[in-house]
Amino acid sequence: MLWAQDPVKVAPNNFQVLLQNDHVRVLEFHSKSGRRSRCTRIRPYVALSIAGSGKTKFTSADGKVTEAPAKVGQVTWRDAETHASEYTGQGETRVWLVELKGAPGKAKP
Repeated sequence: MLWAQDPVKVAPNNFQVLLQNDHVRVLEFHSKSGRRSRCTRIRPYVALSIAGSGKTKFTSADGKVTEAPAKVGQVTWRDAETHASEYTGQGETRVWLVELKGAPGKAKP
């Protein structure tokens, strides 16, 4: 797997910056079913699915594969991570990712 970098730099066809300030960076991720995104590094983030339903496969830098359901309106928290992803569902997916700047790698209770 290639060395992970900022998703907007390595996968500009999949990621777009919607908002950026000192506290957050809001990205929109979009992809068609069956297309795999490149390996990227992302800060801790909240994800809001705004289109698509099915599953997303995440492949970590060490090759471990996990799957997560993907449905419109779903909101999830993810710790900082390095991964490639592949959406497997109907049509296209769109997800807003709200990265927390300066946040630690793990969520605090």
